Amino acid sequence: MKLALPTMTQQLPNIFSRALTVTAAFGMSLLLLSVMPAVTHAKGFPERQIGGHSLPSLAPIIDQAGPAVVNIATYTIQRRYNPLMQSPFFRRFFDLPDQIEETRRANSAGSGVVFDAEQGYIVTNHHVIAGSNDIEVTIKDGRTLKATLIGSDEKVDIALLKVEASGLTAIPLGDARSLMVGDFVIAIGNPFGLSQTVTSGIVSALGRNGLGIQGYEDFIQTDASINPGNSGGALIDLNGRLVGINSAIIAPAGGNVGIGFAIPTDITQAIVNQLVQYGEVRRGGIGARFQDLTPELAEAFSLDTFQGAVVSKVAQGSSAAKAGLMLGDIVIEADGRAVRNATDIHNRIGLSALGDRLQLSVLRNGKTRSLSVDIAAIPIPEAEGENVSPRLTGSRLKDYIPSGEEEAVGVSVLTLSNNSNAARLGLEKGDIIYGVDRQRVRNLEELKHSMRQRRISALHIQRGYQDLILYLQ
Repeated sequence: MKLALPTMTQQLPNIFSRALTVTAAFGMSLLLLSVMPAVTHAKGFPERQIGGHSLPSLAPIIDQAGPAVVNIATYTIQRRYNPLMQSPFFRRFFDLPDQIEETRRANSAGSGVVFDAEQGYIVTNHHVIAGSNDIEVTIKDGRTLKATLIGSDEKVDIALLKVEASGLTAIPLGDARSLMVGDFVIAIGNPFGLSQTVTSGIVSALGRNGLGIQGYEDFIQTDASINPGNSGGALIDLNGRLVGINSAIIAPAGGNVGIGFAIPTDITQAIVNQLVQYGEVRRGGIGARFQDLTPELAEAFSLDTFQGAVVSKVAQGSSAAKAGLMLGDIVIEADGRAVRNATDIHNRIGLSALGDRLQLSVLRNGKTRSLSVDIAAIPIPEAEGENVSPRLTGSRLKDYIPSGEEEAVGVSVLTLSNNSNAARLGLEKGDIIYGVDRQRVRNLEELKHSMRQRRISALHIQRGYQDLILYLQ
């Protein structure tokens, strides 16, 4: 099987002939798009008068919610350099300027939802607008507006745009946490660059994660016909309230098989609040590590359940330690929701904002305890070079955590004294140390261990875009 992660956007040229896919771990095709199939009419459906008779129809809901779903077009300036133009002789011979480039604009299309009509805020997927230079929004009444990107979060695949316009319509927000499997839902989007299209289906599952689509996953799964261009569109309930932002489908052969995913509105709202306030998402943690509760561990703990996350590490002085979380505790609930594995609790922490408080239920010695843990900023370890190794005297080092990541991937050189031991090794300020001889190092602790446990001959560093080896004498 293959899991394909296309852009969820659809190139406007040749829109009926291709959808982008990328092969990934599962072996299914995963199109980052939106969702929904056909529904059987049932008692309690909305109705409208047709020929003097009241008949089940979704039309009243669509009339209410449809104007809030917009089409998004993105434009990217692409630069192409002619190899001949790189030759100084060629440029002098033809008396050409030093830099000649060809530019063209490529556009792609997706969907979006008016989240706040008064402020002009529109929500879509991060992958819809990623890498774009210009963004245009077309609303249902035909107006095309230039949009400004307020911020986006790749980890959850949410982006927030702003337009300056009056007369916008927003969809009322629903409570995605009140959804149940089997509830009817409706998707609205702009597949293949077509104008607004409506599909329908049911909630197939809740709390889907571990799919490898995004960094933090807590999807509503729904059966639906969903196609390129639907990404960022609305998933609404039968009251016309927004319950999700359509984001992805699984498609084994590149076509729809009725397995689609939407980001719940409570998560979307939390991300939007941070993007409005900071222009980015600021995440924290609790200072604990977790692992899955396996059948073997459950047997060792004499438990009747195989679902939960075992606490494998608690950092000293962390909010987890202050709340009383202990090594070996088994987290079974977070904010009233069952925790099935380590991924569940990882998502609950990652989807919480700095300053939030997480209510945990844990099993300890056969008894259930309730703990309240604050989501706090996790300090990044720093150290003077001489405390790591005498050879690094004169430097100050810090764990290097790339933007958007949570764990260190190397050690960065913060400061460096002239004529110090570290400077004489050839290190420079801003270097990132990621290896000692053939040993990979990801943080200060590993660097200290590697440099003190062996006679070393080389440091592997990254300097700008270069990978270098510093040989030690």
